[in-house]
Amino acid sequence: MPRELPMLGNTPDASLVDSFGRRITDLRVSLTDRCNFRCVYCLPHEHNDWIERSELLTYEEITRIVEIAVPLGIRKIRLTGGEPLLRRDLPRLVEMLSGVAGGADFALTTNAYFLPDSAAKLAEAGLRRVTVSLDSMKTAKFALLTGRDALARVLDGIEAARAAGLGPIKVNCVVIRGFNEDEVVDFADFARSHDLAVRFIEYMPLDGRPDWDRKQVVSGAEMLATIRERYALEPVERTSRSETASRYRFADGAPGEVGFITTITEPFCDGCSRLRLTADGRLRTCLFSSRSHDLKSLVRGGAPADQIREFLVATVRTKEAAHGINEPGFTPSAETMASIGG
Repeated sequence: MPRELPMLGNTPDASLVDSFGRRITDLRVSLTDRCNFRCVYCLPHEHNDWIERSELLTYEEITRIVEIAVPLGIRKIRLTGGEPLLRRDLPRLVEMLSGVAGGADFALTTNAYFLPDSAAKLAEAGLRRVTVSLDSMKTAKFALLTGRDALARVLDGIEAARAAGLGPIKVNCVVIRGFNEDEVVDFADFARSHDLAVRFIEYMPLDGRPDWDRKQVVSGAEMLATIRERYALEPVERTSRSETASRYRFADGAPGEVGFITTITEPFCDGCSRLRLTADGRLRTCLFSSRSHDLKSLVRGGAPADQIREFLVATVRTKEAAHGINEPGFTPSAETMASIGG
Protein backbone atom coordinates (compact mmCIF):
# COMPACT_ATOMS: atom_id res chain seq x y z
CA MET A 1 0.00 0.00 0.00
CA PRO A 2 1.27 3.54 -0.69
CA ARG A 3 2.70 5.46 2.24
CA GLU A 4 0.27 7.96 3.74
CA LEU A 5 1.77 11.42 3.36
CA PRO A 6 2.01 13.85 6.27
CA MET A 7 -0.03 17.00 5.72
CA LEU A 8 0.89 20.69 5.45
CA GLY A 9 -2.44 22.39 6.07
CA ASN A 10 -4.71 20.77 3.48
CA THR A 11 -1.83 19.91 1.16
CA PRO A 12 0.07 16.58 1.09
CA ASP A 13 3.67 16.85 2.26
CA ALA A 14 4.82 15.58 -1.15
CA SER A 15 3.41 18.62 -2.95
CA LEU A 16 5.62 21.53 -3.88
CA VAL A 17 4.22 24.16 -1.53
CA ASP A 18 6.49 26.61 0.24
CA SER A 19 6.24 27.86 3.82
CA PHE A 20 4.15 30.84 2.66
CA GLY A 21 1.54 28.64 1.02
CA ARG A 22 2.64 29.30 -2.56
CA ARG A 23 2.25 26.31 -4.84
CA ILE A 24 5.24 25.71 -7.14
CA THR A 25 4.05 24.81 -10.62
CA ASP A 26 6.79 26.21 -12.89
CA LEU A 27 10.15 24.45 -13.30
CA ARG A 28 12.81 26.29 -15.31
CA VAL A 29 15.55 23.95 -16.50
CA SER A 30 18.82 25.55 -17.63
CA LEU A 31 20.77 23.43 -20.11
CA THR A 32 23.98 25.45 -20.32
CA ASP A 33 25.55 28.67 -19.08
CA ARG A 34 27.13 29.29 -22.49
CA CYS A 35 25.69 31.71 -25.00
CA ASN A 36 26.62 33.01 -28.43
CA PHE A 37 25.40 36.50 -27.41
CA ARG A 38 26.73 38.89 -24.75
CA CYS A 39 23.64 40.83 -23.71
CA VAL A 40 24.65 43.76 -21.53
CA TYR A 41 22.25 42.87 -18.68
CA CYS A 42 23.11 39.17 -18.62
CA LEU A 43 26.66 38.21 -19.53
CA PRO A 44 29.64 40.60 -19.35
CA HIS A 45 32.01 40.57 -22.32
CA GLU A 46 34.92 39.65 -20.05
CA HIS A 47 33.16 36.60 -18.58
CA ASN A 48 34.92 33.29 -19.33
CA ASP A 49 34.26 31.23 -16.20
CA TRP A 50 32.17 28.50 -17.81
CA ILE A 51 30.79 25.39 -16.14
CA GLU A 52 32.88 22.35 -17.03
CA ARG A 53 30.98 20.16 -19.47
CA SER A 54 31.38 17.16 -17.18
CA GLU A 55 29.48 19.10 -14.50
CA LEU A 56 26.44 19.74 -16.69
CA LEU A 57 23.43 17.57 -16.02
CA THR A 58 23.07 14.87 -18.65
CA TYR A 59 19.85 14.53 -20.60
CA GLU A 60 19.07 11.37 -18.64
CA GLU A 61 19.58 13.19 -15.32
CA ILE A 62 17.36 16.10 -16.39
CA THR A 63 14.65 13.69 -17.51
CA ARG A 64 14.77 11.82 -14.20
CA ILE A 65 14.34 15.06 -12.24
CA VAL A 66 11.43 16.21 -14.39
CA GLU A 67 9.80 12.79 -14.19
CA ILE A 68 9.85 13.02 -10.39
CA ALA A 69 8.82 16.70 -10.27
CA VAL A 70 5.76 16.53 -12.53
CA PRO A 71 3.64 14.38 -10.17
CA LEU A 72 4.43 16.92 -7.42
CA GLY A 73 2.45 19.57 -9.28
CA ILE A 74 4.74 20.97 -11.98
CA ARG A 75 2.55 22.27 -14.79
CA LYS A 76 5.02 24.40 -16.73
CA ILE A 77 8.45 23.30 -17.94
CA ARG A 78 10.81 25.83 -19.52
CA LEU A 79 14.15 24.96 -21.11
CA THR A 80 16.52 27.89 -20.72
CA GLY A 81 20.20 28.82 -20.65
CA GLY A 82 22.52 30.51 -21.47
CA GLU A 83 21.37 29.65 -24.94
CA PRO A 84 19.77 26.19 -24.72
CA LEU A 85 20.16 25.51 -28.44
CA LEU A 86 23.92 25.32 -27.90
CA ARG A 87 23.40 21.88 -26.30
CA ARG A 88 24.06 19.15 -28.83
CA ASP A 89 21.19 17.07 -30.12
CA LEU A 90 18.60 19.07 -28.19
CA PRO A 91 15.64 17.45 -30.00
CA ARG A 92 16.63 14.20 -28.26
CA LEU A 93 16.14 15.81 -24.84
CA VAL A 94 12.89 17.41 -25.98
CA GLU A 95 11.61 14.00 -27.04
CA MET A 96 12.67 12.49 -23.72
CA LEU A 97 10.98 15.23 -21.71
CA SER A 98 7.82 15.25 -23.78
CA GLY A 99 7.41 11.62 -22.75
CA VAL A 100 7.36 12.47 -19.03
CA ALA A 101 5.88 16.00 -19.06
CA GLY A 102 2.29 14.78 -19.10
CA GLY A 103 -0.01 17.72 -19.72
CA ALA A 104 2.56 20.31 -18.67
CA ASP A 105 3.07 23.41 -20.80
CA PHE A 106 6.42 22.63 -22.44
CA ALA A 107 8.37 25.58 -23.87
CA LEU A 108 11.85 26.89 -24.60
CA THR A 109 13.37 30.35 -24.14
CA THR A 110 15.97 31.22 -26.77
CA ASN A 111 17.68 34.09 -28.54
CA ALA A 112 16.34 32.50 -31.77
CA TYR A 113 19.70 32.56 -33.58
CA PHE A 114 19.61 28.80 -34.19
CA LEU A 115 15.86 28.47 -34.75
CA PRO A 116 15.99 28.71 -38.55
CA ASP A 117 17.76 25.35 -38.56
CA SER A 118 16.12 23.69 -35.56
CA ALA A 119 12.52 24.87 -35.10
CA ALA A 120 10.95 22.13 -37.19
CA LYS A 121 13.01 19.40 -35.49
CA LEU A 122 12.10 20.70 -32.02
CA ALA A 123 8.41 20.78 -32.87
CA GLU A 124 8.57 17.26 -34.27
CA ALA A 125 10.26 16.09 -31.06
CA GLY A 126 7.42 17.46 -28.93
CA LEU A 127 8.23 21.08 -28.04
CA ARG A 128 5.05 23.14 -27.87
CA ARG A 129 6.14 26.76 -28.06
CA VAL A 130 9.04 29.21 -27.77
CA THR A 131 9.80 32.52 -26.10
CA VAL A 132 12.35 34.68 -27.89
CA SER A 133 14.60 37.22 -26.18
CA LEU A 134 14.79 40.32 -28.37
CA ASP A 135 15.72 43.76 -27.04
CA SER A 136 16.02 45.94 -30.14
CA MET A 137 14.54 46.13 -33.61
CA LYS A 138 17.38 48.34 -34.85
CA THR A 139 20.35 46.59 -36.43
CA ALA A 140 23.13 48.70 -34.92
CA LYS A 141 21.56 48.85 -31.47
CA PHE A 142 20.88 45.11 -31.49
CA ALA A 143 24.58 44.51 -32.15
CA LEU A 144 25.50 46.90 -29.34
CA LEU A 145 23.17 45.21 -26.85
CA THR A 146 24.07 41.63 -27.75
CA GLY A 147 27.61 41.85 -29.09
CA ARG A 148 26.43 40.21 -32.31
CA ASP A 149 25.21 41.56 -35.65
CA ALA A 150 22.39 39.05 -35.95
CA LEU A 151 19.03 40.83 -35.90
CA ALA A 152 17.99 39.54 -39.32
CA ARG A 153 18.72 35.95 -38.32
CA VAL A 154 16.75 36.31 -35.07
CA LEU A 155 13.75 37.61 -37.02
CA ASP A 156 14.11 34.64 -39.37
CA GLY A 157 14.15 32.40 -36.31
CA ILE A 158 10.83 33.82 -35.12
CA GLU A 159 9.28 33.09 -38.49
CA ALA A 160 10.76 29.58 -38.49
CA ALA A 161 9.15 28.96 -35.10
CA ARG A 162 5.82 30.21 -36.43
CA ALA A 163 6.07 27.95 -39.49
CA ALA A 164 6.82 24.98 -37.22
CA GLY A 165 3.75 25.64 -35.10
CA LEU A 166 5.68 26.65 -31.97
CA GLY A 167 3.15 29.22 -30.86
CA PRO A 168 1.74 31.35 -29.52
CA ILE A 169 5.16 32.98 -29.66
CA LYS A 170 6.24 35.31 -26.88
CA VAL A 171 8.96 37.94 -27.21
CA ASN A 172 10.78 39.12 -24.08
CA CYS A 173 12.21 42.64 -24.27
CA VAL A 174 14.36 43.95 -21.42
CA VAL A 175 14.05 47.73 -21.41
CA ILE A 176 17.02 49.78 -20.18
CA ARG A 177 16.96 53.54 -19.93
CA GLY A 178 19.52 55.07 -22.24
CA PHE A 179 19.57 52.00 -24.50
CA ASN A 180 16.21 50.98 -25.91
CA GLU A 181 13.34 52.72 -24.12
CA ASP A 182 12.71 54.64 -27.35
CA GLU A 183 11.64 51.37 -29.04
CA VAL A 184 8.70 50.46 -26.82
CA VAL A 185 6.13 51.58 -29.38
CA ASP A 186 8.09 49.86 -32.16
CA PHE A 187 7.71 46.59 -30.26
CA ALA A 188 3.99 47.21 -29.83
CA ASP A 189 3.83 47.66 -33.62
CA PHE A 190 5.76 44.41 -33.99
CA ALA A 191 3.27 42.59 -31.75
CA ARG A 192 0.36 43.86 -33.87
CA SER A 193 1.89 43.15 -37.26
CA HIS A 194 3.19 39.67 -36.38
CA ASP A 195 0.54 38.47 -33.87
CA LEU A 196 3.03 38.16 -31.01
CA ALA A 197 2.83 38.51 -27.25
CA VAL A 198 5.55 41.02 -26.39
CA ARG A 199 6.60 41.12 -22.74
CA PHE A 200 8.46 44.22 -21.60
CA ILE A 201 10.73 43.41 -18.65
CA GLU A 202 12.09 45.94 -16.20
CA TYR A 203 15.89 46.05 -16.02
CA MET A 204 17.13 43.82 -13.18
CA PRO A 205 20.53 43.23 -11.50
CA LEU A 206 21.44 40.01 -13.32
CA ASP A 207 24.84 40.43 -14.98
CA GLY A 208 26.88 39.22 -11.99
CA ARG A 209 28.38 42.66 -11.35
CA PRO A 210 27.65 45.02 -8.43
CA ASP A 211 27.12 48.17 -10.54
CA TRP A 212 23.44 47.78 -11.40
CA ASP A 213 21.94 51.27 -11.60
CA ARG A 214 18.31 51.71 -10.55
CA LYS A 215 18.20 54.92 -12.60
CA GLN A 216 18.26 52.76 -15.74
CA VAL A 217 14.98 51.05 -14.78
CA VAL A 218 12.06 52.06 -16.99
CA SER A 219 8.90 51.22 -15.07
CA GLY A 220 6.11 49.17 -16.53
CA ALA A 221 3.77 52.09 -15.83
CA GLU A 222 5.94 54.40 -17.93
CA MET A 223 6.09 51.93 -20.80
CA LEU A 224 2.33 51.38 -20.68
CA ALA A 225 1.71 55.14 -20.80
CA THR A 226 4.04 55.48 -23.78
CA ILE A 227 2.22 52.81 -25.77
CA ARG A 228 -1.16 54.28 -24.86
CA GLU A 229 -0.14 57.50 -26.54
CA ARG A 230 -0.30 55.50 -29.78
CA TYR A 231 -2.81 52.71 -29.12
CA ALA A 232 -5.87 52.17 -26.95
CA LEU A 233 -5.28 49.11 -24.78
CA GLU A 234 -7.60 46.88 -22.75
CA PRO A 235 -6.38 44.81 -19.79
CA VAL A 236 -6.46 41.03 -20.11
CA GLU A 237 -7.69 39.28 -16.98
CA ARG A 238 -5.00 37.25 -15.23
CA THR A 239 -5.45 33.51 -15.57
CA SER A 240 -3.74 32.78 -12.26
CA ARG A 241 -2.26 34.48 -9.22
CA SER A 242 1.20 33.38 -10.31
CA GLU A 243 1.10 35.05 -13.72
CA THR A 244 4.05 37.43 -13.90
CA ALA A 245 2.94 39.83 -16.64
CA SER A 246 0.22 42.45 -16.60
CA ARG A 247 -1.24 41.87 -20.06
CA TYR A 248 -3.09 44.13 -22.50
CA ARG A 249 -4.83 43.57 -25.83
CA PHE A 250 -5.35 46.18 -28.52
CA ALA A 251 -8.77 47.80 -28.18
CA ASP A 252 -9.27 47.96 -31.95
CA GLY A 253 -9.17 44.17 -32.19
CA ALA A 254 -5.73 43.96 -33.82
CA PRO A 255 -3.82 40.72 -33.19
CA GLY A 256 -1.05 40.41 -30.65
CA GLU A 257 -0.74 41.75 -27.14
CA VAL A 258 1.71 43.50 -24.84
CA GLY A 259 2.58 42.75 -21.24
CA PHE A 260 4.74 44.21 -18.49
CA ILE A 261 6.88 42.28 -16.03
CA THR A 262 7.43 44.76 -13.21
CA THR A 263 9.91 42.94 -11.00
CA ILE A 264 11.37 46.17 -9.62
CA THR A 265 8.54 48.68 -9.34
CA GLU A 266 5.62 46.35 -8.63
CA PRO A 267 7.01 43.03 -7.34
CA PHE A 268 4.79 39.98 -7.64
CA CYS A 269 6.67 37.74 -5.21
CA ASP A 270 3.56 36.85 -3.23
CA GLY A 271 2.33 34.85 -6.22
CA CYS A 272 5.67 33.34 -7.32
CA SER A 273 5.36 29.75 -8.52
CA ARG A 274 8.88 29.19 -9.90
CA LEU A 275 11.70 26.82 -9.12
CA ARG A 276 14.95 26.90 -11.10
CA LEU A 277 17.31 24.04 -11.94
CA THR A 278 20.73 25.26 -13.00
CA ALA A 279 22.73 23.59 -15.74
CA ASP A 280 25.07 22.06 -13.14
CA GLY A 281 22.25 20.64 -11.08
CA ARG A 282 21.53 23.17 -8.34
CA LEU A 283 18.05 24.21 -7.32
CA ARG A 284 17.40 27.91 -6.86
CA THR A 285 14.22 29.03 -5.14
CA CYS A 286 14.53 32.65 -6.29
CA LEU A 287 16.26 34.29 -9.23
CA PHE A 288 17.97 36.67 -6.80
CA SER A 289 18.75 34.17 -4.06
CA SER A 290 22.24 34.06 -2.54
CA ARG A 291 22.03 30.29 -2.04
CA SER A 292 21.42 27.15 -4.03
CA HIS A 293 20.75 23.49 -3.25
CA ASP A 294 22.82 20.66 -4.71
CA LEU A 295 20.48 18.21 -6.41
CA LYS A 296 23.00 16.78 -8.84
CA SER A 297 24.88 14.87 -6.14
CA LEU A 298 21.73 12.95 -5.28
CA VAL A 299 20.77 12.23 -8.87
CA ARG A 300 24.28 11.38 -10.07
CA GLY A 301 24.85 9.31 -6.94
CA GLY A 302 21.92 7.06 -7.77
CA ALA A 303 19.56 8.21 -5.01
CA PRO A 304 16.12 6.55 -5.12
CA ALA A 305 13.13 8.51 -6.35
CA ASP A 306 11.71 8.94 -2.84
CA GLN A 307 14.89 10.67 -1.66
CA ILE A 308 14.93 13.01 -4.66
CA ARG A 309 11.24 13.75 -4.15
CA GLU A 310 11.80 14.60 -0.49
CA PHE A 311 14.73 16.85 -1.44
CA LEU A 312 12.53 18.78 -3.88
CA VAL A 313 9.79 19.20 -1.29
CA ALA A 314 12.24 20.28 1.43
CA THR A 315 14.02 22.74 -0.86
CA VAL A 316 10.77 24.43 -1.86
CA ARG A 317 9.96 24.90 1.84
CA THR A 318 13.04 27.19 2.06
CA LYS A 319 11.80 29.55 -0.67
CA GLU A 320 12.27 33.21 0.22
CA ALA A 321 9.29 35.46 0.94
CA ALA A 322 10.49 37.99 -1.66
CA HIS A 323 13.51 38.90 -3.79
CA GLY A 324 14.51 41.83 -1.56
CA ILE A 325 15.72 44.13 -4.36
CA ASN A 326 13.96 47.09 -2.80
CA GLU A 327 15.17 46.34 0.72
CA PRO A 328 18.14 48.11 2.39
CA GLY A 329 21.35 46.15 2.05
CA PHE A 330 20.29 44.17 -1.02
CA THR A 331 23.35 42.80 -2.79
CA PRO A 332 23.07 41.59 -6.41
CA SER A 333 24.06 37.98 -7.02
CA ALA A 334 27.66 37.38 -8.04
CA GLU A 335 26.36 34.88 -10.60
CA THR A 336 25.32 35.93 -14.08
CA MET A 337 21.85 35.36 -15.43
CA ALA A 338 23.36 32.85 -17.84
CA SER A 339 24.72 30.71 -15.01
CA ILE A 340 21.51 30.93 -12.96
CA GLY A 341 19.18 30.13 -15.83
CA GLY A 342 16.51 32.44 -17.24
